Amino acid sequence: MSIPRSEYPRPQFEREAWLCLNGEWQFEIDNSDSGLERGLLHNELAERITVPFCPESELSGINNKDFMHAVWYRRTVTIPSEWDGQHILLHFQASDYDTTVWVDGTEVGRHRGGFTPFTCDLGIATGTKTIVVRARDDHRPPQPRGKQSQRYYDWGCFYIRTTGIWQTVWMEPVPQYALRRPRITPDVANSLIRLEQPITNNAPGLRLRAELMDAQGVVAQAECAADWDFSPRLDLAIPVERRRLWSIQDPHLYDLKIELLDAEGKVVDSARSYAGLRSVTIDGHSIKINLETVFQRLVLDQGYYPDGVLTAPTDEALKNDIALSQAVGFNGARLHQKVFEERFLYHADKMGYLVWGEFPDWGSEGRVPWQDDLTFTPAFVAQWLEELERDYSHPALVGWCGLNETVYDRQDKLTNLDDVTRAMFLAAKAMDTTRPVLDVSGYSHRVPEADVYDSHDYLTGKDFWTDLEHYKERHAHMAEGQVFTNLRDGHTTMSIPYNKQPYFVSEFGGIWWSEKVQKGDNTSSWGYGTAPDTLEEFYKRFQALCDVLLDNPHMFGYCYTQLTDVSVEQNGLFTFDRRHKFDNARLHAIQTRTAAIEAQAKK
Repeated sequence: MSIPRSEYPRPQFEREAWLCLNGEWQFEIDNSDSGLERGLLHNELAERITVPFCPESELSGINNKDFMHAVWYRRTVTIPSEWDGQHILLHFQASDYDTTVWVDGTEVGRHRGGFTPFTCDLGIATGTKTIVVRARDDHRPPQPRGKQSQRYYDWGCFYIRTTGIWQTVWMEPVPQYALRRPRITPDVANSLIRLEQPITNNAPGLRLRAELMDAQGVVAQAECAADWDFSPRLDLAIPVERRRLWSIQDPHLYDLKIELLDAEGKVVDSARSYAGLRSVTIDGHSIKINLETVFQRLVLDQGYYPDGVLTAPTDEALKNDIALSQAVGFNGARLHQKVFEERFLYHADKMGYLVWGEFPDWGSEGRVPWQDDLTFTPAFVAQWLEELERDYSHPALVGWCGLNETVYDRQDKLTNLDDVTRAMFLAAKAMDTTRPVLDVSGYSHRVPEADVYDSHDYLTGKDFWTDLEHYKERHAHMAEGQVFTNLRDGHTTMSIPYNKQPYFVSEFGGIWWSEKVQKGDNTSSWGYGTAPDTLEEFYKRFQALCDVLLDNPHMFGYCYTQLTDVSVEQNGLFTFDRRHKFDNARLHAIQTRTAAIEAQAKK
């Protein structure tokens, strides 16, 4: 039987020796969360599940859509004999939400957070080991969950839940003195790639060596001492004749080889990575890529799949989603309310696809985010920092946003959301000085020094063309510094004033179109506003909405809702199972004409 999702899960820091642990595991649902007392740590489990798919998914073989407050996994693994004498690392790319790991009955790790990876160091381990995992996921407390429904059924903008392991589980051996995940920073102005390389354990005489390569061979190499610094740094200077920028037109990636040497010059650890030489800068209303004004034609991508839920069924499915988006004219995506698999960002890097990273905070207070004082906790900042660290080195990633659609109704009331909004913003700015940061996507902006300002602007009335006139008017006064700020119940939400930052409409569209609607069924799905009567009417609406934003010389981009249908929300440009709904070439032509801000930059 083939192993599902057997591709290397961490392509920006790759070692040769590794073992994929996806496939069949023992499994048991523990709804009362009494399994530890009942002996599940030491007993055989009742069912079988296919990892890495969550038990709510069809691909897992469980397909249980009900709430599961705790689930257990069990598997026996034989560590390859050639790994003897090395530390064994057990990696979980993602498990939702509070996960404890035991090996041979001894607890080896615990992690809170449903979207980011964690590692258990098993020490110098050999032979056969029994791994037991308990994942608790009580959806009642305030925890980051993104779009996971807190009702039994999907409803509105909330979809099926994910419990437990939902990304690859794997092992690798590392030596006593070892490389850790590197931080790779492009410096286009000085034509170099900066490598910050954390290491595990320092010893006298250790040295770090790195080589940057292209198709012609070695481009640059450098070496430095690694015994005085927890995270030594190297600059890999690229000669002008080998300088090739990463862009959406030419997503060139340099290969990177990293080696840790002992005092005698022997390689004690090595890994492969890659780097893209590109810059992101702000110039007035523009966000520039390599000093070029690029209108960001983004699509809202929620990363759900009908058979895998949050997990793509195959690696090819990740690539296909990017290809579908590019086929209809988008050059990037807002990765919405989910920390996407690392391999998605790897494919974005390779395919020249801009992405904005986002934290899955929405709905965390238990209903929808329309309360004065949302129940955010320190977990949001901690888990956001984990995401920032994981994805820092991807050239395709061009911006960050910590929160989505937060709302303040009273200007005289300071809430814990003020603190969390600022903390999320400052965390991103401290972790990453190379990218713009948006404090909140849509509704209430609260951080004066945020790099970007935005709004969400859907047409929800019964008469699209009347609404369109209001839509045009809302965005017609940017030259005077007046931008649209979201309303709630007819009242402006409490936001700090617009300070002439780059501005975009980061959600719009969502035009309702499905086969059932065209047959007169308006009850089993939904989209924004009323559905068009004909396919031609859809194209006219799509173009009218895009034109308003493309023609605005003060708009640096937009984000259309959305790439695919998701469950009952059928307003995507493709069906939930990725079938075509429209003429891709026609949508591509509508979107890819020169935007006003691009034309202005060329004058």
